[in-house]
Amino acid sequence: MTPETPRVTVVIPAYNEDEQIVPILDRLFESVRLACEVLVIVDSETDTTIPVVEEYARKEDRIRCLINTYGPGPAYAIRFGIDAARAPVAVVTMADGCDDARQIDELARLVERGVAVAAASRYMAGGQQVGGPVLKGTLSRAAGRSLRILAHVGTRDATNSFKAYSTEFVREVGIDSRDGFEIGIELTAKAKRLGRPVAEIPTIWLDRQAGVSNFKVAKWIPSYLRWYRFAFGPRLSPEQIRIQAGEPGPDAPGPTSATEGK
Repeated sequence: MTPETPRVTVVIPAYNEDEQIVPILDRLFESVRLACEVLVIVDSETDTTIPVVEEYARKEDRIRCLINTYGPGPAYAIRFGIDAARAPVAVVTMADGCDDARQIDELARLVERGVAVAAASRYMAGGQQVGGPVLKGTLSRAAGRSLRILAHVGTRDATNSFKAYSTEFVREVGIDSRDGFEIGIELTAKAKRLGRPVAEIPTIWLDRQAGVSNFKVAKWIPSYLRWYRFAFGPRLSPEQIRIQAGEPGPDAPGPTSATEGK
């Protein structure tokens, strides 16, 4: 029998999460009611997340662990996961439990209603950020609010990775991020320049309770600034976005045109 086509693909970049990922997966499958597939993306065959997810898959056939072949780091892992998605909606969430899995369905349904990007916002009424580095939170809040007010991007939390995307939109504009978790702000900026709607719902973000965060503020700030600046400007076509955003050359990993990939 042909497996049911999922309505939402949940993409989880992971790095040596070991058994710590199990309660996060438990909460996810308890929360998501839409037909889904869950893709846990790791960078290497030696990642300690793999055997844990493979064991989990014995009781839950909607989950797969995939090895990212685009390059190391979260940006490539997220790109790889979205490219592998079978559903028309992809939701990116973290492996550390910071995101509220109960909101995956709500975010996905916003995309089904026509938005290109649906953001879980820590900085709108009803949202909250609990814990985490002070500098990271301050910079993120300032970037999100200023982009909302000055660039009219449609969300107060452009930097949050917890977002749902139309996979058709993503394959239309491409992903150019290479370093950290800046894909969230990149695709928000591209949606704004393309004239595609962006929506948001409030979320409560909780700092991870176990393990060590892989977020490198100083190293990734230039990449965030690149997409912050890109959000400002006139409306562009998908082709113009690819040119102005610096579409990767033929040697870059992953699909490079709207007709390649999935």
